[in-house]
Amino acid sequence: MKKRMLFVFNPKAGKGRIKTHLLDIVDIFNKGGYEVIIRATQGPKDAYEQVKEYADQVDLIACSGGDGTLDEVVTGIVEVGSQTPIGYIPAGSTNDFANSLFMPKSMTAAASMIMEEQIYHCDIGKFNNQTFAYVAAFGLFTNVSYETDQDLKNILGHVAYVLEGMKQLFEVKSYHLKVTSDELTVENDFIYGMISNSRSVGGFKNLTGKNVDMNDGLFEVTLITNPKNPLELQEIMTALLTAEDNTDLIYSFKSAHVVIESEEAVPWTLDGEFGGDQTHVEIDNLHEAMNLYLTSNKNQKKGRLNQKLQAIKEITQNSEE
Repeated sequence: MKKRMLFVFNPKAGKGRIKTHLLDIVDIFNKGGYEVIIRATQGPKDAYEQVKEYADQVDLIACSGGDGTLDEVVTGIVEVGSQTPIGYIPAGSTNDFANSLFMPKSMTAAASMIMEEQIYHCDIGKFNNQTFAYVAAFGLFTNVSYETDQDLKNILGHVAYVLEGMKQLFEVKSYHLKVTSDELTVENDFIYGMISNSRSVGGFKNLTGKNVDMNDGLFEVTLITNPKNPLELQEIMTALLTAEDNTDLIYSFKSAHVVIESEEAVPWTLDGEFGGDQTHVEIDNLHEAMNLYLTSNKNQKKGRLNQKLQAIKEITQNSEE
């Protein structure tokens, strides 16, 4: 019996990149033995609704778009309790999740990778009753993604986030929070916090720290306290840019379960999408809960590079002979 798959994509993501690759991608899926159901998202939450409708009717759900599209797909699958594997073709402006897993940047190469059907069991997160793929965050810059117009993202790419974020530098707001976990309990004023399973956030690598393992059952927790003067702000920025944990102004640790409480409602984002205003948040790591088709990892990336270098070396030697 022929296998069936749902392919849902955001036609506006990444300057509409999918439009020039769509036929090639579908051809790759067809050659892989799949009957393809194609759906272009018509607005927010459409990918989520499509996944809920088709999750138990198909053998594979592939999606293309930014991290927000992936978030909707993951949320839909978790909500219906499906074990259907996911294939992801990144097409957004930053693609933190894809970059963290060293996925191919070529859309057709990513489609071919999916057809290899090798499962990677990736951790995801539960945020109260919601689901997120790789990051839950609050504070400075976290509303930049969903407040930045899609057309502006398409025109300026990552610069659009920076421009939108710069507007907030003069309106830094702090939140008094109590953070509880098995590893650490702290109460302080924070301007930013993130609970992540990613090697980059907002396109900035190493912001979540070093030695990130995306299926170890643990999140990387980063909490930035409110700087009291320009020197403390400089200390924070230096620590973030160098990815060195050498300041008392930033709390950085790993945890599978975190509770964050506040008297004031705090606006959160989940994978760059608005996650609601919350006074009580419980975040749990859902260990290896995402069945992701993935064969491109860091070692394979190095292997491909070594193969290219060897080929160049052989060509050079042959020309010299």
